[in-house]
Amino acid sequence: MSGKTSKTAAKVTKKTVAKPDTAEPVLLSGGNPQIAKGYGDAPVQAYIAAMPGWKSDVGHRLDALITRTVPGVYKAVKWNSPLYGIEGQGWFLGVHCFAKYIKVAFFRGTSLSPIPPGESKQKEVRYFHIHEDDQLDEAQFAAWVEQASQLPGERM
Repeated sequence: MSGKTSKTAAKVTKKTVAKPDTAEPVLLSGGNPQIAKGYGDAPVQAYIAAMPGWKSDVGHRLDALITRTVPGVYKAVKWNSPLYGIEGQGWFLGVHCFAKYIKVAFFRGTSLSPIPPGESKQKEVRYFHIHEDDQLDEAQFAAWVEQASQLPGERM
């Protein structure tokens, strides 16, 4: 049997060959991208790139504002949502796509001034919703981000 490969060996070899991942991320209900859990800028950028339609442009703007406001901000994607925090201190903000808006969660939002308008079932969390035709008040958003980054973070 010199120089021949058994059918079993050939099947195992075919199964172990990695295929390049060129598929678009799956969009979950409401259009939220399904991105693998990961730490750092790369998974967050993958999430933002996969945000459908107008949401991707807004996602880039939010990421740029957060990064500019909190130099060295720590980033991750967990539970199909980008998280922003201070390394070793926890997360202060999360982003999530819904069908008609982007939800920004400030984990200690009740401590911000002014308090973001969206209420939560969780005592300290406040939300800020961004719809397609909304004009984002970048100064107010940056002020919330700066305040949130200085509060104790959420452990997740």
